[in-house]
Amino acid sequence: MASLPQISSLKSAPGASRRGRERRFGWINLPFVVVVAALVSYGLVVVYSAVSVDPDYSFSRQLAGVAAGVVLMAAVWRLDYRRLAEFTNVFLVINVVLILSPHIPGLGTDAGMGAKSWINVGMQIQPGEFAKITVILLDASVVSRYGGKLEDAGEYRKALAYILVPFACIMTQPDLGTGLVYLFIGAVALVMGGARPKYLLITLVAGIVAIACVFAVDDAIKNSTGEYKLLKQYQRNRLFVFLNQDSADLSSEGYNLKQAQIAIGSGGLFGKGLFQGTQHSLGLLPEAPTDFIFCVLAEELGFVGALVLLALYVALILISFRIAMASNDLFGMVIVMCIVGMWLFQILENIGMDCGLMPITGIPLPFVSYGSSFMVVNFVLLGLIGSVWSHNATMKR
Repeated sequence: MASLPQISSLKSAPGASRRGRERRFGWINLPFVVVVAALVSYGLVVVYSAVSVDPDYSFSRQLAGVAAGVVLMAAVWRLDYRRLAEFTNVFLVINVVLILSPHIPGLGTDAGMGAKSWINVGMQIQPGEFAKITVILLDASVVSRYGGKLEDAGEYRKALAYILVPFACIMTQPDLGTGLVYLFIGAVALVMGGARPKYLLITLVAGIVAIACVFAVDDAIKNSTGEYKLLKQYQRNRLFVFLNQDSADLSSEGYNLKQAQIAIGSGGLFGKGLFQGTQHSLGLLPEAPTDFIFCVLAEELGFVGALVLLALYVALILISFRIAMASNDLFGMVIVMCIVGMWLFQILENIGMDCGLMPITGIPLPFVSYGSSFMVVNFVLLGLIGSVWSHNATMKR
């Protein structure tokens, strides 16, 4: 792969030359910490209710994930993120190794979920989840080398090639949900890195054509072999349910969506009360603590409870956005915006799929869905945002 330009100066982020004010709390962004604490606590309450009736999940493991995450967040917060800007190729190698590790014989497993996305090292870990951290750092370090002006077509293709490597690796599992997260992170990085709109539009059109080709080739393969090869049957079923919700078989492909909608609708304005939800307690709502955790919240705490969650998300996004715009360098700004973009995509996709507004995928809800690895990853990302905050001298008014 062709080499990227050297980083000469990253002092090109918006707000770098704006006048600022002295911080009241030094290294700690108090509003940021308060919102995170409230969001995590709220999520733990909902998860406790969801796992209390399901012996396959352990609330103590979720607490362990939070505890480990807090420790790692504090360590990353103190780390000077600017030292990571030059490790582009290192991040690329880490991504490839992490994402392809489930293919190692004797190590990888599908954990009964369809895609071979986990490794068994005494406990089941999803490396593609941890790779989100290095994907963000990779994409930010690539685009920051162009000083906010990614205008040359050759350099754009070079940067795009780096960004697409993790997606290509994750699709070998195949894990389409995580792959979409990688793509969205890359799209945010390209936009914030100053890519010309023409290049972005061409990339979008090429992506749509590539998707159409995948379906066409897969159909041709099935006609000759009787089995889909590029996309799994369950992935096609999820898309079918999204596009044909009225005609989907509610006893099979459309079952998950129907139960999710029943749970959300039955919550009403104030909900049935904590631990009083029937859809998940009776086992009618599949994967309630993970993929459909929002349905548990909506059923038990109602529309008001859902609004509280959304308000906490809005506060987290706005504070993080403010930190990004106040960064003194492009690398820090892109890191934070990629994290914000990833969270927004996951929130919209997870809640949207529960309501039938988005296709059903395995994308979890940040800080709420069950999963100790998922929680640790999000805390590390919080630490990166904190590092950007603490290592910049001023904050925009």
